[in-house]
Amino acid sequence: MSHTAHIRSHRKPRRSASTLAVRAGVAGGVLSTLAVAGASGSANAAEPVTQTLELPTLTADLAAQAAQSADATEQAAANYQLQAERDAAAAKAAKKAEADLAEAKKKAAEAKKKAEEEARREAAARASRTAERTTLSASAGTGTVLGGSGTGSDADAGTSTSTSTSTATGSAATIVNFVRAQVGKAYVPGATGPSAYDCSGLVQTAFRQINVSLPRVSQDQSTAGTQVSLSNLQPGDILYWGSAGSAYHVGVYVGGGMFVGAQNSSTGVVERPLSYDPPTGAVRVL
Repeated sequence: MSHTAHIRSHRKPRRSASTLAVRAGVAGGVLSTLAVAGASGSANAAEPVTQTLELPTLTADLAAQAAQSADATEQAAANYQLQAERDAAAAKAAKKAEADLAEAKKKAAEAKKKAEEEARREAAARASRTAERTTLSASAGTGTVLGGSGTGSDADAGTSTSTSTSTATGSAATIVNFVRAQVGKAYVPGATGPSAYDCSGLVQTAFRQINVSLPRVSQDQSTAGTQVSLSNLQPGDILYWGSAGSAYHVGVYVGGGMFVGAQNSSTGVVERPLSYDPPTGAVRVL
């Protein structure tokens, strides 16, 4: 026996080969299991990571698409609203243009009517001047005096002015005497005496002598009384030229087929036969 046999050896006891093999196998199996588990765990762990990375990308795309769709819808609505506003403005403009056209046509018609009336007045004035020149020329050859104070005679009248004076009485005589006293005075548009008159100014002033107030213009004077026939005239009746309510000239019938009127600036206030310038109608105020 060795002298050291009683001393415990510091070496670990040897293990048998079979024990080592079993342990190695177990260890290898454990390691394989761990490796498989690790690989499986790695695979399983990788999949959520992949899904986690992809989901935000898909969500962002969907959000972008939704935002684009909302923008497109909003833009379409804005376009529709703008088109509606344009259509409304166009309809309003068309309506206003139609109203303006109607107003323009109305004004054009009024202007045309006024121009025609002025043309008729001018034509009547020219005809009056022409007839007067013709009458004066004829009178110069016969020595007849026209437009006097009632003491002479008129070749066209067929009666003397003194005869027509004798038919007027009362207020009518006052009017007749007044207008005859104005014969020879000037014609001035807008004048009402005492040195000049226009046609309606002479008539208005004549009736004022008997305290009868007449309208100022010929249009109104032509409807101031009762309409009478030209075949049934009496001294003091108002004669008018044109239509009732739109007459362009007036005068006073003094009897015997004669009238006194402020004709125009060339003749002034004159006494003439009805045939000189036949009136359209007459009204009776007295």
